[in-house]
Amino acid sequence: MHKFAIACIFLFSFGLMGQTDQRIYDIMNKVSAERIKKDVTTLVNFGTRHTLSDTISKTRGIGAARRWIKSEFDVISNKCNNCLEVSYQRNLVKKEESNRIPKDVYIVNVMAIQRGTKYPDRYIIMSGDIDSRVSDANNYTSDSPGANDNASGMAGTIEAARVLSNYKFENSIIYLGLSGEEQGLFGGQGLAKYAKENGWDIIGIFNNDMIGNIKGGDGIISNTDFRIFSEPVLPTETERERNMRRFYGGEVDGISRQLARYVYKNVKTYMPEMNPIMIYRLDRFGRGGHHRPFNDLGYAGIRIMEAHENYTQQHQDIRVENGIAYGDVLEHVNFDYAKKLTTVNAINLASLAWAPPAPKEVSIGGIVEPSAKFQWSKVPGAIGYKIYWRDTTSPTWDHSRYVGDVSEFTLEGVVLDNFFFGVSAVGKDGFESVVVFPNAILR
Repeated sequence: MHKFAIACIFLFSFGLMGQTDQRIYDIMNKVSAERIKKDVTTLVNFGTRHTLSDTISKTRGIGAARRWIKSEFDVISNKCNNCLEVSYQRNLVKKEESNRIPKDVYIVNVMAIQRGTKYPDRYIIMSGDIDSRVSDANNYTSDSPGANDNASGMAGTIEAARVLSNYKFENSIIYLGLSGEEQGLFGGQGLAKYAKENGWDIIGIFNNDMIGNIKGGDGIISNTDFRIFSEPVLPTETERERNMRRFYGGEVDGISRQLARYVYKNVKTYMPEMNPIMIYRLDRFGRGGHHRPFNDLGYAGIRIMEAHENYTQQHQDIRVENGIAYGDVLEHVNFDYAKKLTTVNAINLASLAWAPPAPKEVSIGGIVEPSAKFQWSKVPGAIGYKIYWRDTTSPTWDHSRYVGDVSEFTLEGVVLDNFFFGVSAVGKDGFESVVVFPNAILR
């Protein structure tokens, strides 16, 4: 009987670690390209959403756009028994703070919080940008449809809220519309500062900026490729942490990079037709996005976006020049592709919102031994833990072992020197936390 019980436990654990969850497939099936198209069209029809554009008109300008976004979140909340806390968050930016701020302006973000049942003060965030621009960053009167950049990301965020609001999660999800991106990431700066001042425990932020274009300026057309940008380590690391990396590794294992690997793994599991491309840099070369202000304050954050950009459709006056039609207009957006990248966000938001917290402390040892030793702090809600390892040159976690509800383990025969390691917490339904790279040494 004792052997039978052990066998049952083993089979249960094996099945748990190898399973997928039907709810994730249900979420995938509920994301709608038609609703995304309708929302992008509505945002485009505001004419311009420039940060300094009209805030009084009911039909034109960023004021009308953000009121409409809030009203959509309110409608979603009404349908789920007021499950969303919908509000504005704003900050005053004065004209001397940037050459792209020609006059004092309130940067107003729209926020909808879906509170977790167990960890209401832990947040996983999806964001899109409200604002748009033309060739002159300070031109706030000309038509600036911003269909792909970034009505697509904003519409995807609203659609994710529609779908996920039908579920209960242990952790909180925030659906976020950020303003002031084109003027200098001011919306993200304001919200990240607000989060820090209020002690938010942020699991991570998925910044969606341009998720609707499949035809690149390089001639490549792909409706399956997309990029995940993540910086290697946080800029807030201490001198001691920097010195430890010289001896113990971790140059590409900061919390934003682990968040990117989490998304990569989840997509490969549930959406194998998609091709997530891990880009090992904060953002495009010399350019910025709204995950950066969160990174600047020590939060994990990544950018999810199309793989093949078309620069004639970004930050351009609407015109035809030398036979080329310039402008970020509606007909260039592929809504089936925007649906796919919205789905990428939705399944990862759900997976993390259903997962237990990650271990705060992970210690590693095994120096001059043919093994790798681990200890970690246990977390509430975890039924067990999973050790991951990979070759030091590999971008992804390629090997793993579920070790059960313990707080220490030794991988025999796995030489510490030859791999990088991490530990995740596993919940009762098999959902995992982000992997934690070791942050202490066992002597």
